[in-house]
Amino acid sequence: MSRTADRYDRLLECGRRMSSSQCVLGIDIGTTSVKCCLVDVMSKEVLSSQKKDTYSDVPSELGTEGNKQDVPRILSALQMCVSRLPREGMRKVTKIGVCGQMHGCMLWKQGEAWEQKPESDRFAINQVSNLYTWQDSRCTQEFLSSLPAPKAHQAISSGYGCATLLWFTIHKPDTFTRFNRAGTIHDFLVCMLCGLDHPIMSVQNASSWGYLNTVTKEWNYEILEEAGLPRDFLPKVVDSGEDAGELVSAWYGIPAGTPVIASLGDLQCSVLPLLAKNSDAVINISTSAQMCFKMPKGFVPDEEPPVTPQPIEYFPFFDNSYLAVAASLNGGNALAAFVRTVQQWSLDLGFQVPQSKIWQRILDLGGDPQNKSSLEIKPLIFGERHTPQVNASVTNIDLGNVSLGKVTRSLCKGIITNIHSMMPHSILVENGITRIIGGGSALARNPILLQELEEAYNLPVSLDSRGDAAYGSALAAINFKLDREHCLHDNFK
Repeated sequence: MSRTADRYDRLLECGRRMSSSQCVLGIDIGTTSVKCCLVDVMSKEVLSSQKKDTYSDVPSELGTEGNKQDVPRILSALQMCVSRLPREGMRKVTKIGVCGQMHGCMLWKQGEAWEQKPESDRFAINQVSNLYTWQDSRCTQEFLSSLPAPKAHQAISSGYGCATLLWFTIHKPDTFTRFNRAGTIHDFLVCMLCGLDHPIMSVQNASSWGYLNTVTKEWNYEILEEAGLPRDFLPKVVDSGEDAGELVSAWYGIPAGTPVIASLGDLQCSVLPLLAKNSDAVINISTSAQMCFKMPKGFVPDEEPPVTPQPIEYFPFFDNSYLAVAASLNGGNALAAFVRTVQQWSLDLGFQVPQSKIWQRILDLGGDPQNKSSLEIKPLIFGERHTPQVNASVTNIDLGNVSLGKVTRSLCKGIITNIHSMMPHSILVENGITRIIGGGSALARNPILLQELEEAYNLPVSLDSRGDAAYGSALAAINFKLDREHCLHDNFK
């Protein structure tokens, strides 16, 4: 059978399933790309998906201390992806799940932030700020030390929504006169789709902002107001999986009135499809890197953050459960920074080499077993929340270990060694973990990382392509729907 005929048969089969099934739309607004997928409610199978890089970074007035992205560009890319999904399937959508990059925040002017023109699916974005991402480091340690201590189990860090907003109260107070709402970019999307007057945020995203009691699901209102943050800028917090509202109008074939869940964290949604057993740990390496496992039922974190920052934190998951998470700021972004550096060196020498060729070459060289070396790289170029004062370093250099292949291999090993230092093998064993499930674009594309992971942890490691945040957000919407119908999904047991 020819490839064309085979593709035609697959399209016919996909169309047949869509014509007879209910679907859920899953959306993920990531750090570098957006993705959406249609998922069959009964089979949990992905029927169609779209992905697009956003190229949304914009220069910060603070230089390297700031990290901003262009919101209209991100949402334009998302709407383009959604528009490319099959209309027949979109008409079958009964719920929309949304997730995105955690910690960051944006501000907007309610009533003037978006506009959907008559007889058009597309929303135009108007009175909004940039997105200040999780990578934003404008909140120095000195500034963070000046903030009041939160009554919450998680410490506050730069890039966290509440920290960024408190920075604005001191350094750019006029921001609060130009805007009157705040949330993550995925909270904003839900507001836009549902026509909400005030953002509704899941406990997953709210916890990532800081200053939230995850048990009561209440902000530290008094603390934040005394510090200068107006109460109106804090979204309403609900359980993960709850509906935030309904589509106010049809959107690319999805009927008006379709429920939309409160947006979720991309980490939790990436983990949800993979964490089938409590004896499994999940590692996700994309832009950043996270290793996590599910805490026992009934676990409740402390009411206050630890005296000294710890590498393992507890993130709200689903059904009032928690994940133990080692969240590194250094993953695929550290490798990407290395590739950009090699490219710049080539330009300095008078040669123009595409990044795609550099990637291919360094992975080929680094994958050679002979390129293992004694070179030690700590790739903390983006810092770490629990040790913000520690920088990247290279040690044990000699004449025999500075080839491109050996440096690449050592860099990949350094990324895994760093995550292992945050959540070592002993912690996994103490918590009954017998297997590691791997996901994320960087891990899937880089066999060197996988090899180093297996060596560092000495546990069975398998890759699972289902570790996708867009798919996880759809699965969360399906699970919550089934829960309401008293058919609790296995992932919530």
